[in-house]
Amino acid sequence: MKLQADNVIYMDNNATTRIAPEVLEAMMPFLTEYYGNPSSMYNFGGQVGRVVAEARAKVAALLGAEPEEITFTSCGTESDSTAILSALQSFPDKRHIVTTRVEHPAIKTLCDNLDARTGHKHRVTRLKVSSDGSLDLDEYKAALADDTAIVSIMWANNETGVIFPVEEMAAIAKKRGILFHTDAVQAVGKIPINLKKLDIDFLSLSGHKLHSPKGVGVLYVRRGTPFVPFLAGGHQEKGRRGGTENVASIVGLGRACELAAEKMEEENTTVRALRDKLENGLLGSVPRSMLNGNTINRLPNTANISFEFVEGEAILLHLNRYNICASSGSACTSGSLEPSHVLRAMGVPFTAAHGSIRFSLSIYNTEQEVDFVLEKIPAIIASLRQMSPFWNG
Repeated sequence: MKLQADNVIYMDNNATTRIAPEVLEAMMPFLTEYYGNPSSMYNFGGQVGRVVAEARAKVAALLGAEPEEITFTSCGTESDSTAILSALQSFPDKRHIVTTRVEHPAIKTLCDNLDARTGHKHRVTRLKVSSDGSLDLDEYKAALADDTAIVSIMWANNETGVIFPVEEMAAIAKKRGILFHTDAVQAVGKIPINLKKLDIDFLSLSGHKLHSPKGVGVLYVRRGTPFVPFLAGGHQEKGRRGGTENVASIVGLGRACELAAEKMEEENTTVRALRDKLENGLLGSVPRSMLNGNTINRLPNTANISFEFVEGEAILLHLNRYNICASSGSACTSGSLEPSHVLRAMGVPFTAAHGSIRFSLSIYNTEQEVDFVLEKIPAIIASLRQMSPFWNG
């Protein structure tokens, strides 16, 4: 089977990212020459263990954490599950979880499965969001209870890019003696994070969202936080996560975190400017289009735009003809005709929610790519609306 990668305009970086060349270069020796088990007593493996320790320190530096607070996992989903289940097992008499209605499925599905309404023993409070995707701190404070074991609130939403006030929310939880977890998969590398100054107990990140490989993630566990492992097995990760370490990917993640620190200003200037040009161009050239999400508290790379009276999947199919990669805000591709739970929670009108497209850029996008997308989309939308039973011109 012949694969295609030439002339692709990739604007789906909240889904996954390309591996940075510098990251691949750092990984290669550990896929070929230095393949020893890092837990081995002999030097051939022991030297690999020292490289894993160096990568741990690089991740910690990006997060403003201590190396011993970093546990390597397989992905953000594993990190999320580990944090929440650890809190519930650490405090078995506390059966309440506070989260939001717009969490990533990694959190949403886990909480759905734990919810007493599905026959289980835990109670889940899901905070509402406003029409621009923001949270209400008063509702949050009122939701906390004496039996709340953990709060899990994403740092930035994967669909809209809206940033939540996790710093303030973590401080509120701390005063109530409640553990606080944040899924920071979309935020790490795009906005500054200094966990030394925050009351966050658990933080999840995923390597493939910041230009390192798939199959590696991190769970930050604040020193002194009660912890029960999710994967029991060997002594790896100081007993916090069994299984032989994915050395090459861990090394790649460490290098990616170094690069993220170096390029964060570029994320917030160059990438933001490209995002704004794309966003303003589409909103200005396509009638009945709307931006979903807070215009200020938002990641610098993300634009979620609804084009009324058309289907997002149809837009993506037409974009695919030009090798343009973006993402639909609708869940139709998974076999459902319902729009995304995030847009439903925001109250986005039905005629717009189904035609939502998320564009998520990176440092590898160019102005020429943005210009090409701006050239193609207005005609695509106009053509699809001519076939829509809801469009009256």
